[in-house]
Parts: sequence; structure tokens; C-alpha cells
Amino acid sequence: MIAAFLNQKGGVGKTTLALHLAGELARQGRRVLLIDADPQGSALDWAERRNREGLPRLFAMIGLARETLHREVPDLASGVEHVIIDGPPRVTALARSAILAAGRVLIPVQPSPFDAWASAELLRLLDEARGWRPGLDARFVLNRCIARTRLLHAARRELAGIVPPVLVTAVGQRVVFAQSARTGRLAFELEPCSTAAREIAALAAELRETNR
Repeated sequence: MIAAFLNQKGGVGKTTLALHLAGELARQGRRVLLIDADPQGSALDWAERRNREGLPRLFAMIGLARETLHREVPDLASGVEHVIIDGPPRVTALARSAILAAGRVLIPVQPSPFDAWASAELLRLLDEARGWRPGLDARFVLNRCIARTRLLHAARRELAGIVPPVLVTAVGQRVVFAQSARTGRLAFELEPCSTAAREIAALAAELRETNR
């Protein structure tokens, strides 16, 4: 699987989901490469915090915020089972390159109709990319959700039946994710039995099933 997390709207949790998905796949014994293609380098900052703490490396990571990403990924993907791309926060030539590099694009959105509407430019770019990549798959991922709220249910209704579809798994707004960013650890390391850890495991399982 080569999956890119993309959305031109900031603050939707791209990096958090990319890191945690890579970590969950690695925890399952998979060989994983995370590519930080965001010029802000937040995933690389997280890895540096982890290194300073003397923690073991869970998965390989490189920074590659270049418009040639799609040409470089095939070589980088050799020897690993999964490549996760943490994409840039805007629709640019770099975002186009990330789309062309990926077999699947994951679009994190918060449970608000405005987040889905804000993805319109990215969706147009995906339609354009399918001219070169007919099998390109894309899915919305509901993230930073507050459980059992009307807003979450309304977001599901808003996204129901649209293209691309929304994944069943929703990831909540959890304190442990903020702690993860500060400490260079992941939710399953900080709180192995937490709801956050279970949600990430469920996300990985759903992506594995829908990738068949």
C-alpha cells in the first residue's frame, strides 16, 4: 500500500494520522516507510523528539518535500510493504506529485460540512490525476471527532453517498494524540488499551480490507 494523507485545509490531523498509521502497521510486523512531504516537517520533528528520548525507531522515515516525489517513490518503496506519505497542506505541484505517487489518497476531515466543502479543490485534482492513474482510490477519514455528538452524525449524513466515500472508522479528538506529538511516542506506547489506540488499529484494519 502507498497511501498519501492530503487536504489543503490545515489542522485536520494529517501528520497525526500518518504517524499513527505507520506505527500501527509497524507494530503488526510490517516494513513501513513514512515520507514527510510536508515542507513544515512536522513528522521529522516528531522523529527527532523520539531520537532525543533514546526510543527505538519503529519505522523508516525520510523528508522528501519535492515535486519529483512520484518519480522517486518506486525506488524508495522497494524493500518495504507500506509507504505512508504525509503530504503538504496546500494544493500545489507537490500535492500533485504525492497523488501520482500514491495508490490511495486519504483525506482527513473534521466532522463539519465546511471541511468537506473545503476539499473541493483537492477533489478536482484527484479527478484530473485519474486520467493518468485510473485505479487511484480516495477516501475521506473523519478525524478529531467528539463521540456521540450531533455534529458527527451530521457529518456522516453529509458525506454519505458522495465520491470519494468516507471510511467507517472515525478517529476521536483525544488528549493522548497531543501527548504523542510532544513526546515522540504513539498512542499505543503511551496508553496501550486506550480508545485512541483501538481507533488507529481499526483504521489500519479497514484500510487493509478495502485495499483488497
